[in-house]
Amino acid sequence: MTGRLVTAVAVVAVLAPRPAAAQRTLGQALADPAVTSALAAVEARRNPTAAWLAEIGAIVSPSGQEHDRAHAVADEMRRIGLADVAVDVAPNVVGRIRGRSGKALVFVSTLDDLATVAEHQRAAARKPAIVGDRVVGPGTNTSTTTAALVAAADAIIRSGLRPEHDLVFAAVAQEETGLKGMQALFAEWKDRALAFVDVLGDGHSITYGAITIHWWKIVASGPPGHSLNGGVPNVNQGIGRAVDRILQLPHPDRFKDDRVVVNVAMLQSGAVFNHKPATGWFSLDVRSLVGERVDEVEAEVRRILTEVTRETTIAFAMEPFQLTPGGQIPGFRDSALVTTAAAVSMHLGYEPRLGNAGSANLNVPLGQGVPAIGIGGERGGQRGFADEWADIPQMMRTATFVVLLAATMGM
Repeated sequence: MTGRLVTAVAVVAVLAPRPAAAQRTLGQALADPAVTSALAAVEARRNPTAAWLAEIGAIVSPSGQEHDRAHAVADEMRRIGLADVAVDVAPNVVGRIRGRSGKALVFVSTLDDLATVAEHQRAAARKPAIVGDRVVGPGTNTSTTTAALVAAADAIIRSGLRPEHDLVFAAVAQEETGLKGMQALFAEWKDRALAFVDVLGDGHSITYGAITIHWWKIVASGPPGHSLNGGVPNVNQGIGRAVDRILQLPHPDRFKDDRVVVNVAMLQSGAVFNHKPATGWFSLDVRSLVGERVDEVEAEVRRILTEVTRETTIAFAMEPFQLTPGGQIPGFRDSALVTTAAAVSMHLGYEPRLGNAGSANLNVPLGQGVPAIGIGGERGGQRGFADEWADIPQMMRTATFVVLLAATMGM
């Protein structure tokens, strides 16, 4: 499914306001000496966590090439005592604290970096280093979430907390190139997961829905030839006519509440002044909170392409570049998971921003009607630049957030 309204009947305990005896309020968790111990353990891990972030941040890990970082994360997971630690072919890294129920609360971080980060890592004169409250160097910003996840897991283990449900900690690969790692993780855990928690920051924002995003490469083909042989038929005429009509589609104005977006950002064809190209292409970005709207726009695009082909003889083919699922679960905004996450944010001193237009690993489960939230916030600055940095206090607050959510929803 791609963003349709869905109901996850198998996870009623997570969706319901709070009927399940196996979950407790934040106040009850904070009164538990074991939780107090876990929070103290997070604080004690500040310096080791920052140092480990500098280590894994130095490992070049563009999307699809995360194996070295994955194995470094797996080694640390084993060292702190997580059970069943494994690296799969994605390569995702997964470990867990075993519970008793046979169900799981799955925490997720992103393992890979942007390609530009890898370029800066290779060009850097020195490895990332701790400078005051920051870890400075390319590769550190996104990896703060993995460092925070492992710090939270270590603190829970040290505290002696015994969860009712498995607490799964997963650093997933290829987030930047189609959520491939998350798709593999979801396939493995979907039948046992009460919910997935996509850890993106320290909790200043909480996302409980996902937007459907479809990226297409629309390829045009027609007869090539020298300019002396005439200017038409011409792939550029077909591309221009198609793009003009696509951008005039009424859906963005007609369905504003559904956040419909139709955009053409790239056009490419030809290489010289005096020759008609045989092929060309343009990009198409279609997105909406409601998957059916995306389907409607794409049907209209196909109609337009057929129409332009009839008028110009230029042929078109729609090639999927990246199709990101979305989903909205009715009533999920008021669920125990979302309201508890908001309570944790407020406990940490934030007034959380709640939204339903996520675009990250959480899209995969939400697209299948399985509860998932995204925990967002700042991680540092200059991501993707040579002077990238991570904020250590925010990283440790992220770890604290994970501990408290695990100590409520996982118990």
